[in-house]
Amino acid sequence: MKKIAFTVLTVFGCLLLTNAQSISDNAIGLRLGDSDGLGAEISYQRALGDNNRLELDLGWRTGNNFDGFKLVGLYQWVWHIDGGFNWYAGAGGGVASYDYDAPTNDSETFFLIAGDIGIEYDFDIPLLLSLDFRPEIGFGDVNDDTNFDIALSIRYQF
Repeated sequence: MKKIAFTVLTVFGCLLLTNAQSISDNAIGLRLGDSDGLGAEISYQRALGDNNRLELDLGWRTGNNFDGFKLVGLYQWVWHIDGGFNWYAGAGGGVASYDYDAPTNDSETFFLIAGDIGIEYDFDIPLLLSLDFRPEIGFGDVNDDTNFDIALSIRYQF
């Protein structure tokens, strides 16, 4: 019975090890989202383990009647699919500030919570492409609604 248990544990452990996917220690690039967010963001990812990472995104926008920035931090779990494909999900929060020009001249700084789900491809070269969906809920006087941001990201891994 001990030999069977040992064999089963060994086979199960080998399966877990062969299916494990190591993620890059660092990645930096652009996250190109739609207008529900702030558009383009500078994105940085830092590995916290073999399958966990922290993502920080800084976006800003300047327009005729609008200026704003948003900083979002997400803790992500990464799962290997096949080859260079991974999918990931995460949760986090952030802070944003908007400044509206005429006619309202309003400005506001508020907090938000965010989720994230996406798919990525890790090339053999240090390039990572991803497509993700990020719902955000803002907590403020002017921006207290839900935004759904879809983005394509390109990052250099090092």
